[in-house]
This record gives sequence, C-alpha cells and structure tokens, in this order.
Amino acid sequence: MRIVDLINKKKHGESLTKAEIDFFVSGYTNGEIPDYQISALLMAIYFKGMESREIADLTDAMVRSGDTVDLSRIEGIKVDKHSTGGVGDKISLIVIPLVASVGVPVAKMSGRGLGHTGGTIDKLEAIEGFKVELSNEDFINNVNTYKMAIVGQSGNLTPADKKLYALRDVTGTIDSIPLIASSIMSKKIAAGTDAIVLDVKVGSGAFMKSLDDARELARTMVDIGKSLNRRTVAVITNMDQPLGHEVGNANEIKEAIEVLSGRGAEDETEVALTIASYMAVLGGAFKNNEDARKHFEKLIASGEAIEVLKKFVEIQGGNPDVITHPEKLPQASRHIEVKADLEGFVGGFDSEKVGISAMMLGAGRRKKEDNIDFAAGITIKKKLGDHVNLGDVLCVLHTNLDDVAEAERVVRSAFVISGHKPEAVKYIYEIVE
Repeated sequence: MRIVDLINKKKHGESLTKAEIDFFVSGYTNGEIPDYQISALLMAIYFKGMESREIADLTDAMVRSGDTVDLSRIEGIKVDKHSTGGVGDKISLIVIPLVASVGVPVAKMSGRGLGHTGGTIDKLEAIEGFKVELSNEDFINNVNTYKMAIVGQSGNLTPADKKLYALRDVTGTIDSIPLIASSIMSKKIAAGTDAIVLDVKVGSGAFMKSLDDARELARTMVDIGKSLNRRTVAVITNMDQPLGHEVGNANEIKEAIEVLSGRGAEDETEVALTIASYMAVLGGAFKNNEDARKHFEKLIASGEAIEVLKKFVEIQGGNPDVITHPEKLPQASRHIEVKADLEGFVGGFDSEKVGISAMMLGAGRRKKEDNIDFAAGITIKKKLGDHVNLGDVLCVLHTNLDDVAEAERVVRSAFVISGHKPEAVKYIYEIVE
C-alpha cells in the first residue's frame, strides 16, 4: 500500500477503506509517513470530505493509536460531557455534582484552556489545594464512592490525533467537519465512558460560527458515537455572548457556585440543566428529561446541590470553604470599569473578543507553556438586549497587570450598541440524538 495512492483516491472524491485509514494513521503516528504527504491527504479530505463510515473508521484508528482508559471497575453507566469551547463556559463545574448526586458516575478527563477559550482544569486549580492529577486507583475509588472525579488529560491517549491536529494547525485544514469530529470523539472514546453528551457551541465566541456548520458537526459526532457503540447526544447551544456574567478562572468558579445555589444567570442555568438532564437519562437515573430537570431544580432549591459541589472539591484535596466563602478565591488587585460612550441597546456581541481580552489580562494562554493568573478575568454587566445609558458600566476588568489599555480596547469593541432592542436570545437551538 502506498500513501500517494490514498492521496490520489481521496483527491478524486473516492472513499478510503478501513485498511487504508489504518495504514495512514499508524504510518504517520510511527513516523513512517512524512508530514508533506499527510498534509496533501488532509487537504484532499478538506475539499472532498468523508462518508460517515470513513469518519468512524478514522476515529477508531486514532483511538487505537495509543492507550485507552479502562473504566470497567467503575459500577454503572459512565457518562461524560464535552464542550466544543466557548467563553465563560463553566458548565462542567455545574453538571458534574448534579449528575453525580443521582448516582450516575461521571469519570471525566478535561483539558486546559488555550487562546480565547478557558479550560475546566485551569478553573478548578483556582481552588486552593485542588488536585487534577490523581492515581488511577484514587480516580476509580472516587467515582465508585462519590460518583464523580476529574483529572487532566495525560498519558499516551490518541497520539495520532495530537500529531494530526498539530499538522492541521499549520496547513489550513483545521475547519474540516470530518477532522474536527474524529478528533473530538477519539479523545472521548479513548477516555472509556459509555455515553457522551456533547455541548456544541455556535456563534461569535465558538469555533463553529454558523448554525448549519454546528448542526453538521453535531450530527457527525452523534453518528460516530452510534457507529462505535457509544450512546451520544448533542446539544447545540448559543455562544453569541459569554455564558453568564463571569469570564476567567476564579470568576467562573464563583459563578458556578451561584448557579448551584439557585442564583445563576438564566442562560447558563438553562444550558446546565439541559445537559445534566440528558446525562442523567443516558446514565439510567431517569426515563425522560423532564423528570430529570425537575429533580435537579429541586436539588438546587433545597441547597443539596451546593453541598455536593463542596464534597467534590473536598475529595480532590481542595479547600471546601471556598464554596461557602468564594471571597477566599484568588482576587485581582485592579478592577477597571469599561463604560458606554453611546446610549441604546446591546444589539450585538463579539464573544471571541471578550475571551481574547480576558487572555490579555492574564486569564488565558497564548501558548501552551504560558502561566495563567487565576484572579484575572472580566465581569459582564450588560448582555444582549440590555438597555445602556451613556456612562453605564459595560463590564469590569480584573487584573494584576499595570498596562491593560489594549485589553480594554478589545473588550470595548466587543459590544455593539444599537438603537433597536434585538429579538430575545435563544439559549439552546436544538438537540441531535
């Protein structure tokens, strides 16, 4: 078998066989096939696409390129969730304790943030003492005992995906639905869970900018899950504005506490309850989403949900007092108000610019090696549809840096002030099952 034959085959829009896909994935992972030939193949895939069967075979080949996590010692149906990335997205922090509270095991592996999107692991490390590295034994014991645990991605999971993603990044082939879907699903399947709920973000702060593209990605990933015997549901959610009001690591921990205490913003509460409900149904705790949602609403209202969050922090070595006293979370030394220079309504929002501004304040990374400031972030005071008077505070920047002029300029340009109030925002577009 020759890689040039596969390039020519895909160049003409033909389908690759499972054996051919295994050949190029293993050959590239092992260093037997050079970058320039895989680059040509990736570009052919970018333009000609892949059939559902090809995408499932590609995902499976990437899973088999490295280690997989064995969760067989964990009792019950293991359910995971994944977000395609957004701004102010602290949904994992909310749904893990909710779903665990109904006996559904959540054995989660999460990543760190890069660029304008934050990472769940970074947010949890804002809590004093919280350990994101657990031994396999502690990880399994925590899930069996408390139904919840989270660790950072490590080991030799999907090395093919790491190599292919790095090559896609420098060859203009990042935005290919088959390649995006197989990349995401290979990591989720290698992590060993039985069922997956996908939070597919769409809008100005998401990777997918159009609803049609988000819908195609969601359907493709659900099809992969079905092909590889994982029950999979995708929830397509709005990222045309940051979720909730807080962006930044300690800020988002604080807001997750608000949601689980019943005082959360409407948008992130709606998204969190929807995703938690689907996870609970996939995990067998409820027969339908309506019953699951009602139970979670009662759990939050009773104060039980916040107690489960405290237990989650405690079992992973963190200080549970920060849940009751969020003022103990890292605090920035400077708080800069960004005020409106026009009157009207917030008619548009560039969420990506908010994420970029937060990164510039110290809350995110430009490169993987960068350190982050847990205290840095942004508090959004005006959201889509809100009326704005001249001089009203649009947002507050939190930082320990001296020079924030550029970050302030970027975040100011994220707000589009209009003379007309826009239509009501839809938080969830559709569910793909």
